[in-house]
Amino acid sequence: MNGYGSIGNCRPAGVNCPFQRELRSLNTEQTTVSPNSVDLSVIIPLYNEEDSIRELYHEICRACDPLNRSFEMIFIDDGSTDGSFAVLEALHRSDPRVKVIQFRRNMGKSDALAAGFRACRGTDVATLDADLQDDPAEIPGLLEALEDVDLVSGWKKKRRDPWSKRVLSIIYNRVTAWMTKIKIHDINCGLKVYRREVVETLSLYGELHRYIPVLAQWEGFRIGERTVHHRPRKYGRTKYGLSRLFKGFLDLITVIFISRYTRRPLHLFGLVGFLTTLAGLGITLYLVILRILEKSYLTNRPLLFIGVLLLIVGIQFVSIGLLGEMITRSQASRHTYSIRRSLGV
Repeated sequence: MNGYGSIGNCRPAGVNCPFQRELRSLNTEQTTVSPNSVDLSVIIPLYNEEDSIRELYHEICRACDPLNRSFEMIFIDDGSTDGSFAVLEALHRSDPRVKVIQFRRNMGKSDALAAGFRACRGTDVATLDADLQDDPAEIPGLLEALEDVDLVSGWKKKRRDPWSKRVLSIIYNRVTAWMTKIKIHDINCGLKVYRREVVETLSLYGELHRYIPVLAQWEGFRIGERTVHHRPRKYGRTKYGLSRLFKGFLDLITVIFISRYTRRPLHLFGLVGFLTTLAGLGITLYLVILRILEKSYLTNRPLLFIGVLLLIVGIQFVSIGLLGEMITRSQASRHTYSIRRSLGV
């Protein structure tokens, strides 16, 4: 297993708690659910997936109807330029369980998921991509695995993608697992199920949807994974490329920073500033002693300018940390997406 957590029974990655069911019951009591809630919300972000929407809708119904649980489907149209919204509008008229949110323009998957999380009413939440590569038939198994954890992430063990995408995915997942210490194989799998308190806690923006398991684990939630069936793309073409891999690693740095220092920026900038100031003071003190004992001139020594520069930079780093602390305490939560219209939400 290469040090990774158990997959078949989906135990929490890196956690072995004998009171998991009791904790689940306790956390559920603390979750805020509206009086008109449903048992399951299925959230599907999409962009220009006109050809696959109807087929995906029928597959979700076939997977969720036998569960004997009330459910809703929330499609988030992320500014599609094809006929996606017209298809969704027709589905909403024929089935009130279909809810639709349409963005004014393409905002990205993170904002789409954030809008879906905000609108959903489910006690449990499932997410999957709209390109038919994620199999909705896996949802019941993922929900069963959710009994012991707070979030279950799918693992596309046998990927049906071009070799170039598979190689990039392996590199991305291994580097991310190494840097974040999270022990799952497929961090960016779109097929996931969550307990409600997870989606209420997560704050997504930019491209942070790639690191949902990392963000959830750092919030203290228990993470597991389960192998899922992955299918080749049926319509359109993939939107994944080398540029997204590069952006993904930049976002990884962002995730590490905001998870560890977003509420205490002075701990990072203050440490750098303190060490830099200390080095500047050491150099300055050395030059002062040299001037007193050896009567040597200092104006022609580059070391003098380095010492002064380090002092100035150190003070600036500390100032940045203090400003960050002030912004952290004054900045209110904001939503960056703009909704054109919604149906049933």
